[in-house]
Amino acid sequence: MNSYTDKLESVRDYYGRVLQTNRDLKTGACCSGDSFAPSIREILRQIHPDVIARFYGCGSPIPPTLTGKTVLDLGSGSGRDCFILSKLVGPAGRVIGVDMTPEQLDTARRHVDYHMEKFGFARPNVEFRQGYIEDLESLGLKNDSVDVVVSNCVINLSPDKERVFAEIFRVLKPGGELYFSDVFADRRIPKHLAEDPVLLGECLGGALYIEDFRRLLARVGCADYRVVSASKLALTDPAIERKAGMVGFHSITVRAFKLDLEDRCEDYGQVAYYLGTVPEQPHRFTLDDHHVFETGRPHPVCGNTAAMLHRTRYAPHFKIIGDTSVHYGLFDCGPKSAVTRSEKGDASGGSCC
Repeated sequence: MNSYTDKLESVRDYYGRVLQTNRDLKTGACCSGDSFAPSIREILRQIHPDVIARFYGCGSPIPPTLTGKTVLDLGSGSGRDCFILSKLVGPAGRVIGVDMTPEQLDTARRHVDYHMEKFGFARPNVEFRQGYIEDLESLGLKNDSVDVVVSNCVINLSPDKERVFAEIFRVLKPGGELYFSDVFADRRIPKHLAEDPVLLGECLGGALYIEDFRRLLARVGCADYRVVSASKLALTDPAIERKAGMVGFHSITVRAFKLDLEDRCEDYGQVAYYLGTVPEQPHRFTLDDHHVFETGRPHPVCGNTAAMLHRTRYAPHFKIIGDTSVHYGLFDCGPKSAVTRSEKGDASGGSCC
């Protein structure tokens, strides 16, 4: 498997023909996940069983406050997350699913009308486009056209991840959010494992080394990302464990914004107050695994965190005191490895504490 095309074909074959349902997976990497919020669990009960059976994901990358927004799902598969998002954005919003596997797209498209009827929508607010997540322009996705990009255990499958992230930040509107779950590794995957068709299809062979991910985002203009949650993956298949057991694999949910941020956490004396107005989060708002804002309580924040709260769609839900006119040096925190901390039971990433 030496070429870009060979890798794409291998993945398409694995998800289109080798796997018939998520029970056929050899590991839990593509079907592990965080627990959903109660409101999303309610929507899940409305999702068609065929869509759920053919869906593969490693997290629950669905951020809050999506009403009326345009959301793009990269590697949408059978459409489970797209249909959840369809309900959340409402009839005034729009969801676009992109996938390269015809069999998966057939499942998704076949159930559009079913879900619109379930949700009580007069017309579809979700569509599915066949194509490659490395080339969103060919699918008609214009610059600065999307409010939120999500992806669920798919970017690891791409043979050109830097192009994927470049495309994401091209199509996001200023202040838009990337919110995705994927498999990451605590080291660079040896070439012979990265080219193994089963490991690649099981979301392991293409897992990014977490530090290379940080460097990659910096190259495409994203200086700070945040880890929302992380957990270590167990290799439950003996044959796969023998092949790749020396590597530590982790399911990580990440958020990043299309903002002009600094590459370190700088202190400007700013303070953030959460107003308690995000639906279903009346008492606290979680930005990432180390920024949990209690309603009404003052939280000192670095300049990057302040920007994430007041220059994005979250702005109506926060009061920020102070600006960046006076600088006090580095904010009192330092970057840590998401992989290292997840092994200890917690995780963080990006630039901030």
